[in-house]
Amino acid sequence: MELRQVRYFVAVAEELHFGRAARRLHISGPALSQQIIALERELGTELLARDRRSVRLTEAGRTFLPDARRMLSLADDAKRRLQRAAARSAPVRLGYVSWLPEDLTAMVGPTADLRLDEWVLPSHAQADRVAEGALDIALAWVTAGQAAERGLTAHLLRTEPLHAVLPGAGSTEPIAAQRVSVLVDADESAWSSWNRYAGEFADHAGARVVHIDDGGITGDAFYAHVRRVGGAVLASPKRHTAALRPSLGQRPVAGPVPLWTWSLLHRRDDDRASVRGAVQALLAVARARDWPAPPAGPWWAPADDPHLR
Repeated sequence: MELRQVRYFVAVAEELHFGRAARRLHISGPALSQQIIALERELGTELLARDRRSVRLTEAGRTFLPDARRMLSLADDAKRRLQRAAARSAPVRLGYVSWLPEDLTAMVGPTADLRLDEWVLPSHAQADRVAEGALDIALAWVTAGQAAERGLTAHLLRTEPLHAVLPGAGSTEPIAAQRVSVLVDADESAWSSWNRYAGEFADHAGARVVHIDDGGITGDAFYAHVRRVGGAVLASPKRHTAALRPSLGQRPVAGPVPLWTWSLLHRRDDDRASVRGAVQALLAVARARDWPAPPAGPWWAPADDPHLR
């Protein structure tokens, strides 16, 4: 007796119609009928009495139906338990945007089998992938609203003060926030998180907004924009692959300090021990290294930041 034949019988017994049962099971009517006949032959008794107009359970069919349902329930329970066990033992898939602790694997230790995802994508894309189950956890920037909409829990892993890049080198004195320009790129698919952050910072601090359309939030194009602006430009937390040019320098920003928060994201309903262990291990190391602490003095974060309000 095959489990699928038992499932087919229960469907026909509940529908009392071969056509409806076939559609429910996504198989053809003749194939369903053949499997029911094979089951009856193996059991040595007729389970269903059928004619051209109706289908009804025989006495044997009524006796067998509760047992058939129990068999299916046990099989489904066993499948769910195996799936949960497999999920607990599966690697924890971690995605990131730009910042990643250098000793990430050592931070987690034997608590979880951590696998770094090869797709380095923008914050909103990584948040979507966690929500959809393509990732288990991610290091990204989100607002409180974005986390809630996606059913995610956001833990503060690190605060990162942003600096400015400007022509000339040598001085390390902070530059006033209102003297800083921010770049906003036309490509929202790549830069929506940065654009939102930069726009809100400019509104708060009275900084100048410079609109670009070449992806120059980072890299050589960013340095070219700094030279074109001729003044201080706020650097995004996106790590630059190009080295800082000798004609340019970095300075901290003050009054207030623009603060970027890195969230450790996971699905709110994900209770797997491996994910819970990875999250707890990362947060413990972050606290020990004082990563979540904001800097001294006035600082700024967006109004919908999930951590610092």
